[in-house]
Amino acid sequence: MPLESLPDGWEVWNEEPRGRVILAYQPDVFNGREYDSACLPTITIAPGASPDQHPEQRKQSAKWYVALYLEPAVRVRSCDSAHESRDAAVEGALGVAGRFSEGMVDYRGAYMEPREDYLDALDRLIRREG
Repeated sequence: MPLESLPDGWEVWNEEPRGRVILAYQPDVFNGREYDSACLPTITIAPGASPDQHPEQRKQSAKWYVALYLEPAVRVRSCDSAHESRDAAVEGALGVAGRFSEGMVDYRGAYMEPREDYLDALDRLIRREG
């Protein structure tokens, strides 16, 4: 499934040829005025190491990993997946993006310290009732 068929609100933020991809959710809205730019939801598609491994301890593998971040240090672990190829990881990431856009991802549980005002605003942005 090509990256040109992204679900509503998502765009390719960065793409390395045959490498890592970062998808961003409504970067025009997360501009520091309406929503904090540090809270830009992103999905990463990356080869070689699980996001759970500390960078110094990462072991390279042939797998591709997909992870959804609400902020640089806030990952929605229920959306993590590992794939055998980049194409399969892209397909997995598009599925996560679609579920997020449809309000089907429980991102509130990713926060150790709730940020209710922000999460309520995010609910409204993706048309969820909070």
